[in-house]
Amino acid sequence: MREECLVVEFRVTGDDCPLAAASRATNATIECEPPQLRGDGNVLLRFGAPTSGELAAALDDDERLRYLHRATAEGRDTYRCLSKHPCIVHELTDVGFVAETLSYRDGEERFTGAVVGYDVLQGVLAAAGEAVGVTLERVYPLGPQAESAAARWDVTPAQEAALRAALEMGYFSVPKAATASEVAEELEISKSAFLERLRRGQSGVLGQILGRG
Repeated sequence: MREECLVVEFRVTGDDCPLAAASRATNATIECEPPQLRGDGNVLLRFGAPTSGELAAALDDDERLRYLHRATAEGRDTYRCLSKHPCIVHELTDVGFVAETLSYRDGEERFTGAVVGYDVLQGVLAAAGEAVGVTLERVYPLGPQAESAAARWDVTPAQEAALRAALEMGYFSVPKAATASEVAEELEISKSAFLERLRRGQSGVLGQILGRG
């Protein structure tokens, strides 16, 4: 029997992981790829944020982070490092949560991912209930439209969300019904992060339409 795939969103407050602490101290918005847990218990991280010397300094000063590498391009920094601090998301991953996007803003974390089947969902919710500061925000089925969009267009879930929000709020209307700042606020990300996702998402969609590659 085929199990239903469900999208799950969590909000985490009060966590003192390095990225949450850095976002709290610098007011930066950090977008992180799903962290990779090593066999020795350390975590490999890859994340990005609008270019900020303050954020770079805060990360560099955190003794829980090692081998920090920073690359800057088009007003955005991409970081890679090893963290000695365990992540809450791994407690959820151990029971079946498949993380897709993680964001950190003002010390608050938001995880979006998927679970396959209601039995797995119950296990994930039970694990979330035992973790301090973890709140379930939304659960909804991954429907055919969402699946076909991901399969058809060369965009990530975060880029698709930016494109959908921009369309729904009238960002593409003439005249505009919403500014980039307003759409970014709705998505709870920075303006530069929204514009970056929008640019990459438009590039992916147009590349498919115009037959690139």
